Amino acid sequence: MLDCNGNCFAGVGGFPKLYAIIETGGKQYKVSPGSIIRIEKIDGERGNSCVLDKVLVIADGENLQVGKPYIPGAIVEGKIIRQGRGRKIRGFKYKPKNNYRRRWGHRQNFTEIRIESIKQNGEGTASA
Repeated sequence: MLDCNGNCFAGVGGFPKLYAIIETGGKQYKVSPGSIIRIEKIDGERGNSCVLDKVLVIADGENLQVGKPYIPGAIVEGKIIRQGRGRKIRGFKYKPKNNYRRRWGHRQNFTEIRIESIKQNGEGTASA
């Protein structure tokens, strides 16, 4: 079974046959070759490749490899699609009976990445 990106899914549950769980920017993401993720901003221009080396889990359908906490030598390669800023978040605080009000806004920077390949111990496992 294929999804709209052409990724192969393994029957029940809809999990891709090959996926990895990576950590970047203090968050964890489940990725597979060809998927697009939005992560905290990293340096780089549009079209540049990036390497994410904090890989927690790699699964390929039959085998599951779990790191302690990371898998040594495992990397996820991606290509930067765009750098951008998220939607505006509005903050507001006040103190009753004191006429104290403060408003502020915040827009978080992000990087959008297309996952090209997942490599385990420096060997090519799969690519998009």
